[in-house]
Amino acid sequence: MTFAKIAYRQLNAPQKEIYNFQKFAARLADYGYNCIRLSDDWQGADFLACHLDGVTVLRVQLKARMVLDRKYVGKGLHIAFRWGEEFFLYPHDDLLATVTALGVMDEEKSGWKDRGSRSWPVLPRWAVEFLRDHKV
Repeated sequence: MTFAKIAYRQLNAPQKEIYNFQKFAARLADYGYNCIRLSDDWQGADFLACHLDGVTVLRVQLKARMVLDRKYVGKGLHIAFRWGEEFFLYPHDDLLATVTALGVMDEEKSGWKDRGSRSWPVLPRWAVEFLRDHKV
């Protein structure tokens, strides 16, 4: 049997989500987490990351990029996304507090006011700084 690597760009959206879940699960295993994929976005989470300490459980939403969404506020969710070969996992509400404190986003900014969400297809300098502590 020979194995041939797949081309990520050729995957459809559900396949990309499965692929990214597997990649994050492998990364988080190095930190003592067992990841359980959820089929129904339970309380906003795509998967649970359960630490071997028996106490820590992260509810994680997979995304294609760094994102904020009003529907995630106050739910204790973490957002996971890949940027090239780098993997990031950040508390959603910590990012919201950071962008608010920096004045990067407020209630009147495009996307947040209209749709209740904001994402960044290219990481701004302030985001690189924020994400430095959230790399896995």
